[in-house]
Order: sequence, then structure tokens, then C-alpha cells
Amino acid sequence: MHPYRTHNCSELRASHGGETVRLSGWVHRKRDHGNLLFIDLRDHFGITQCVINVDDTDFKVAEGARYESVLTITGKVVKRSDETINPNMLTGEIELSVETLKVESTAEMLPIQVNSDKEFPEDTRLRYRFLDLRREKMHNNVILRSKIISSIRKRMTDQDFLEIQTPILTASSPEGARDFLVPSRLHPGKFYALPQAPQMFKQLLMMGGFDKYFQIAPCFRDEDARADRSPGEFYQLDFEMSYVTQEDVFQALEPVLRGVFEEFSNGRTVTPGAFPRIAYADAMLTYGCDKPDLRNPLLIFDGAEVFKGSDFSIFAKALEKGSVVRAIQAKGAAAQPRSFFDKMNKWAQNEGAPGIGYITFADGEAKGPIAKFLDEERFARLKELTGMGDGDAVFFVCDKEAGATKLAGAARTKIATDLGLIEENCFKFCWVVDFPMFEFDEDRQCLDFSHNPFSMPQGGLEALETMNPLEIKAYQYDIVCNGIELSSGAIRNHLPEVMYKAFAIAGYTKEDVEKEFSGMINALKYGAPPHGGSAPGIDRIVMLLADEPNLREVVAFPMNQKAEDLVMSAPNEVSQEQLEELHISLKLPPEVLKKTAATS
Repeated sequence: MHPYRTHNCSELRASHGGETVRLSGWVHRKRDHGNLLFIDLRDHFGITQCVINVDDTDFKVAEGARYESVLTITGKVVKRSDETINPNMLTGEIELSVETLKVESTAEMLPIQVNSDKEFPEDTRLRYRFLDLRREKMHNNVILRSKIISSIRKRMTDQDFLEIQTPILTASSPEGARDFLVPSRLHPGKFYALPQAPQMFKQLLMMGGFDKYFQIAPCFRDEDARADRSPGEFYQLDFEMSYVTQEDVFQALEPVLRGVFEEFSNGRTVTPGAFPRIAYADAMLTYGCDKPDLRNPLLIFDGAEVFKGSDFSIFAKALEKGSVVRAIQAKGAAAQPRSFFDKMNKWAQNEGAPGIGYITFADGEAKGPIAKFLDEERFARLKELTGMGDGDAVFFVCDKEAGATKLAGAARTKIATDLGLIEENCFKFCWVVDFPMFEFDEDRQCLDFSHNPFSMPQGGLEALETMNPLEIKAYQYDIVCNGIELSSGAIRNHLPEVMYKAFAIAGYTKEDVEKEFSGMINALKYGAPPHGGSAPGIDRIVMLLADEPNLREVVAFPMNQKAEDLVMSAPNEVSQEQLEELHISLKLPPEVLKKTAATS
């Protein structure tokens, strides 16, 4: 017999009755019934109930075994009586009558209860992540992640994509986030960088003659944590294709995402057919953001014409000075009490706005603080514009375009949430397309790339030479699901002259381009195919399918909010010998020196 197990803890059934078997696992629960001690033994696969008699030799050993100690139990499979069958367990028809019991490993007092759904502080969970991973929900999340990645990989290879690994040690490049730098021992004073994404390598693979590439790629960015973004590192389905248009990329990715979401949806619906395409400008106006949540049925409209020249002077004068008005649907809100509207106004003030206006339509009348300043013609236009009528309401935001867009988008979400209008049990996808190629950086007072600097501008070189840069669109696109951005992508710029010109508009000289992006620009000079791709985030896909609010619930060993790995105590200090070997001396900030002195 195998020294540890003949079966796993979810495998035994009534058909095994009478067999002598061996199981190994953790003590999940114990129940002392006087003359009998019941032990729920758990492994990766499941739980089996074991029972030992008070007269048995190993009873005292079993009685003393703490929760999460590891046992090896040999015994006979016994069918349970009908009244003791547990239908909630795969092994609920049987129990194991213990003949011998051996403690393989004793657990100390537990800082986290594995057999409970009780919440524990995040830092405790991350410090003892190996225990946290034994808990049913976390364990299932990691298993789900593995299955999702396997499914994605198969769906990509079925489309003839080749899985190719790209370097982890590479050169630093300005891609929008801070690099993690790695000092070189062999080249004093020089540094590698961990890749923020395999962007340039995957393009170089297209130039190397490979037609379709993908990998489940690790990416590294030194940025702050958010609920939908892990600090330090994350994984993405990185892929690239040659001789493709934007639509070709969509048709390659949509079946993969739809198929994976349908496979693991657990009864939730997934957008059928082609995913909707929404222009960036339309998304910003209609949804108040570039990550529209299509589960929310409410829309936003340009309400300027309703107030331009009206008696509501606050909005009318602001419009004359360049502000905009956004009108937000509030379907069915007219029946809400006055307190609903007062709370919305207070919410807007907490968001930094003076407030939020509204008009309700009920019994053929328009009501609300703003209503008395508008005439019937303007009410009629407002109804026509927003599609609202009796029983509905419209909220209003007035500000400069960026501020109005942000507040209107947040208000749209709050209104729909408070009114219970967000559709449940569904995954709603869309593409956001036609992003601007450039944006104006208010801090630096200059033009900069708004998205990916290696994208092809719509209109090519002619657009760069003849158009206002802020009006140039790029072949750039995001895919969004339930208001969460899963991926950015683009049709790439494959022409050196276009790359030089695009970077010149963003303030780079030809010499800058050749220094910062030497590998890319050199490759473009030797015949580059038109190509494009995308990179959906694995962590975010799993987070959605696991119905978790935070990425840390679907990553095996995440960092905390301070970008610390509490299991391995990283980052940590290194020895002076290691620093000297790397030709590095430390220049620590005063607050760190003070803290170091205080603890030494």
C-alpha cells in the first residue's frame, strides 16, 4: 500500500464499501461524541469523514491532533446508514473506520481559521497566505484561475497562435508607468528593467516572420494598488497578429473571451454576437467614462441647448464661458421622495461639486428647483432629447467638459445603483474605439501620447502632417466588461517615417527615438508587416468570473497595498557585500535613516 494514500479525500463512494484504504490530509473539523471521535479529513480534492472508537490504540493521538495537523489514516470504508448520509459531501455516503492513524505534521495554534468563512484582517491573511489558500473560497478561486488559463491557452492554439516566451530582463522604456530596475553586476552603473508589457518584443516577433503570437505574460509596473490592479506584477493574455485590420483583431479575440466567459459563467449571460463598438468620444458623452458599464441602462446627453439663453442664469452664463451641461436619465425616479434628491445633491457636494440639479416629470407637470426657470418648449425638448417622460426625472451637471464628464459618469452609476436598475447575472462586453492619438498634458504644458505610442494614426503620415494633433484618432481600442477595462490594444505603426513624425509631435527628436527605441526603429527599417494585437488582463478576467471585488482574491500570492510580500518579507534589505558586488551605494531619504537609527 502507498505510504500516504490510496485515494484522495473526495474519491470514496458506497461502491468502495468494505475496502481497506489509506488517506492523508489536514484535520478540518473534529466532533467528540463520547465513545466516538469524528474527524473530517481534507485534502486538495475534498473531505472524508473518519471515525475512531475510544478503545482504539490511536484514539488519544487523534484526540490531541490540532486543526490543520496533517494525518495519514488507514481504515475500512463503511457505508453510512440512510439517516446519516450527508448529501452536501461528495463522500457523504460513506465514512472511514480508522484502524491506524499517524500524525505526519503537527500544526501550531492557528492565526486564521481555515474551516470558517470568518473575515480576518488583510495583512493577517497575506502574511499567512499558505493558510488562507486552504480556505474553500480561496482554494476554489486559484483552481478556477488555472482552469481559465488552460481554456484560454487552448482557444488561442486552436486559432493557430504560437505560444512564445519573451524576455523578463530587458531595457527600460517610457511606457506610462515606473519600471522595476535590476542592477547589472557585469555592467557597472547599468540596469535592466522588468517589462511593463512584452510590447516591443511581440512586435519584433511579427517582424521576425511569425504570423500569430501569444503568451500568458507576466508584466511588472511600479505603481500603486487598486481594487482592479495589483501592485508590482500582473498577468495578461498578450497576443499579436500580422497582416490584420482592427476588425481582424476583434474577430480573433471575441470568440476567446465569449467562450471562456460562457464556459465559466455559472449561469450568467454573456453578450451574444459581435460586441458593440463605441467611439471614445461617444463613450465619454453617453456614459461619462471610457469604460462603459452596459448593465446600467441610463444614458447621459448634452443638455446645453435646453439651458442656452434660458432664465436659469447659473447654467446659461456658465455655457457662455465654455462650460457644458450634461443631462442624466433617471428612469422612474419621479416617484422617489424628496429625500432621494436631497441625498443626490449632498453626494455631489461630497464629490467636490456645488450640487446637482434635477427636474421630475409627473402628472403632466415638470417639477423641481430648476423647473420654474424653463418654459414648456424647453421641457418638450428635454423630454425629446433624453427620452424621459411622466414618472421619470433628469439630473443635470454643469462644469468644464472634463469635470462635467467625470461627475455625470459617477452620477449615472449612483442613480442606477440607488434605483436598482443595474442588470444582474450578466457579462456585457463592448469595444471602445477611435481613441485620440494625442492629448494635452496640463502639468507639463505639452502634447503627449494619450494611449500607446506605437499605434498607427488613422490617416497615417498625412494626418500627422496636416491635422491638428488633438483631432487625430488612432487605431487604438479597449475591451470593457461590466465597466472594467480588460484590455488595451492597437494596430501598430509599422512605418519608420510615421514613428519619427508621431514622436516628434510628442516632443521627441529623431535622436531620442533612435536612442530610446533603437530595437524597434531599426527593425521597422527592414520591412515590417502591418500588425496589431491586444492584451486582456488575466487577473481581471478571473476576478469577474469568480465574482470577487478585488484582484487579491484571485491571485495566489499577492502583495498588500504597500507593495509588500508579507509571506517572503519582500522587499527587504540586502548585505553590504551584495551592494558592493553590484557597484551600488545607498542614498536613503532622511525619514528612512531616522527610522533605521531608532530601531538599531
